[in-house]
Amino acid sequence: MAVWGLGSRLGLRGCFGAARLLYPRFQSRSPQGVEDGDRFAVELVTEKGHIFAEELQKIQCTLQDVGSALATPRSSAREAHLKYTTFEAGPILELEQWIDKYTCQLPPLTAFILPSGGKISSALHFCRAVCRRAERRVVPLVQMGETDANVAKFLNRLSDYLFTLARYAAMKEGNQEKIYKKNDPSAESEAR
Repeated sequence: MAVWGLGSRLGLRGCFGAARLLYPRFQSRSPQGVEDGDRFAVELVTEKGHIFAEELQKIQCTLQDVGSALATPRSSAREAHLKYTTFEAGPILELEQWIDKYTCQLPPLTAFILPSGGKISSALHFCRAVCRRAERRVVPLVQMGETDANVAKFLNRLSDYLFTLARYAAMKEGNQEKIYKKNDPSAESEAR
């Protein structure tokens, strides 16, 4: 099976249906490209063999479904194609269960934390940043009625899950999380 075709060389991306979207490869403004980045970032963490690796693998498959939903604009897709790209609430509920499972094992959050906690934790924080970018780009599509609202909800919960998992990974590996401390301009001027 070819990885590329003439359309992709011209910068067109196929949708479920007759439409072809102008989609420059690696374009940073596309929600689909962001979701591709999240799948890659999740793979970096999955290889380390943590107990949550199976969850991350399942998320990678769900992100493929997110991509299908985003590649099928409701305004131009046929009904037969839309039924294959409907995004159900099941994956959202599963993320919420996983969040609860890890949250009950963590110390309460009493301050803002910075992306930290070791390599795995930092990679998960990176995944979260990619996910939040995707969510911000999907919301306008939901508002325009071009994609299922559950896609945005899934990305929102995925961001929460990745944050929780980053904290959990730091704790399990015995790494400290860095706490955000506001810069005090008055202390800087006194030091001079």
